[in-house]
Amino acid sequence: MFLARRALVLFRRPQSNTFRIIATSPPRIDNRRSFHVSRVVFAMSSVDQTGSEPSFKSIGITNTDIHKAPGVQLTPHQEVLVGSILDLFEGHPSLRHLSLWAPTATFQDPITTAVGHDKFAAQWYGLTALFSPITIQSHEVTSTGNPLSLKLSNKYVLKGLKTEKVMDSVVDIHVGPDGKIERVEDKWNGTLPQGAIATAFQKLNAVTVPAFVKVPKTQEEDDQMRADRAREAQTGS
Repeated sequence: MFLARRALVLFRRPQSNTFRIIATSPPRIDNRRSFHVSRVVFAMSSVDQTGSEPSFKSIGITNTDIHKAPGVQLTPHQEVLVGSILDLFEGHPSLRHLSLWAPTATFQDPITTAVGHDKFAAQWYGLTALFSPITIQSHEVTSTGNPLSLKLSNKYVLKGLKTEKVMDSVVDIHVGPDGKIERVEDKWNGTLPQGAIATAFQKLNAVTVPAFVKVPKTQEEDDQMRADRAREAQTGS
């Protein structure tokens, strides 16, 4: 309140006993600096659009039992990130899950590099278009640095042919200063899969996937697609 008012100063006239009142302006506040600081504070925050920290519940994460190697400890936010990645690898993509990613993030495996939301989102929704069910056999978080690192064993069943393949990999999750996922690297152990499974995975590349995979634009559309996938899984089609 003091800075918002003009200060009054008494000024004595030379050779006179009279005084003149002068109004002075308050110090200027550098609004640009205040705005810059507020942007930095906002950028460092990992809160979601509701103004609260992302959680298993708010994102809709199903893989909430995070297995950790001896001595490994995760923060609540790291557990949310790992759980969301496990959901994606198990064929449960959603817009809420992808809200944990930076818009310019990258997904990379031995046959593709998908940069930007449209391409990495298509990778995850593409998995559900080609494989069902996808079942995690085991997982273990081995490092809590940056990147977070986990061992993953996943079983993929090719739609229609019902061909199965268990793939073991090391998954690295790189996290930015704002708490968003900046990069996910899926490092397959051993050789590439062979036969029909190999052909299916080769279709999941950054160039062709966006052309045949539907990625929802709204939450309503996303919810409908999830309901359709659940119904499809129940019927076994």
